[in-house]
Amino acid sequence: MKAICVFSGGLDSMLSAEIVRAQGIDILGIFFETPFFSSKRAVISAASMGLPFKVIDITERHLEVVRRPRHGYGGNMNPCIDCHALMFRIAGELLSQEGASFIVTGEVLGQRPMSQNMASLNLTAKESGFASLILRPLSARRLPVTLPEEKGWINRDLLLDFHGRSRKPQMAMASRLGIKDYPAPAGGCLLTEKVFSRRLKDLFENMDDVLIRDIELLKLGRHFKVAPGTKAVVGRNKKENKTIVAHSRDSDLLLSIVGIPGPTVIVTGRNPFESVQVAGSITAAYSDAKQGEDVTVRIVSGKRESFMKTTVAEKRTFRDFML
Repeated sequence: MKAICVFSGGLDSMLSAEIVRAQGIDILGIFFETPFFSSKRAVISAASMGLPFKVIDITERHLEVVRRPRHGYGGNMNPCIDCHALMFRIAGELLSQEGASFIVTGEVLGQRPMSQNMASLNLTAKESGFASLILRPLSARRLPVTLPEEKGWINRDLLLDFHGRSRKPQMAMASRLGIKDYPAPAGGCLLTEKVFSRRLKDLFENMDDVLIRDIELLKLGRHFKVAPGTKAVVGRNKKENKTIVAHSRDSDLLLSIVGIPGPTVIVTGRNPFESVQVAGSITAAYSDAKQGEDVTVRIVSGKRESFMKTTVAEKRTFRDFML
């Protein structure tokens, strides 16, 4: 018998996998990756417990959920109900392919008031289309009986009744099982972050066909809305400058100050050339040039190169442009 564990790499998913493995069931951990959450921690956790593990990119399907969530957003741009349902749906679609019989998840009843209350857990399971096959080992004895329990694939008496926000029961269990390498609780999802969500909302409002590179740019630098549908992203260090260049396209503008250390700025959107004056001023303001100094801005677009002059203004001049 084999099960698929929707595996985040956090303590709850690690414990859930171990609880089910203890009943003689093989577990395959699967992390569903998108630009909004990375598998890095899950890879480490799976390796630490010798768990067979796969990373599956679900970006295309997930973007549709993020843009138009049927059940709305949480505090920011996080569509937790729709996101969880999608992950369970994809896990269910993989059961036959992986030779697995049911799905395991580390969710705990009441741990998150909006997405892990009884109604939400039932809703995500129903929306997935695989409700009877979703087992939540940490809270199973507080939840309706699932098909794996009915069929005797797994013993309900050996499952747990955890609930609420305290992690003390999980930490005590980890100590008993000798699990020491696990991450501290953290969101891990960029969609729950206020600034990132504000930038993503603006992106969705101004672009129909969102590319992965557009989302990657949201993670970088300072963002300025220099015109409707057009923005400038200002690198904060050498690493970000290089990343910005790597993500640029011929239709974008790349700005930098000639002869003076400072940011690389990418201008992207509907009409980047129409905003070059404002973008050039921002580039100068965030360079090492002194306020009031006249500088030369280098502008690159594809194979074309041009230059413009500007005077360094105070950074606060552009505060109202910031996303």
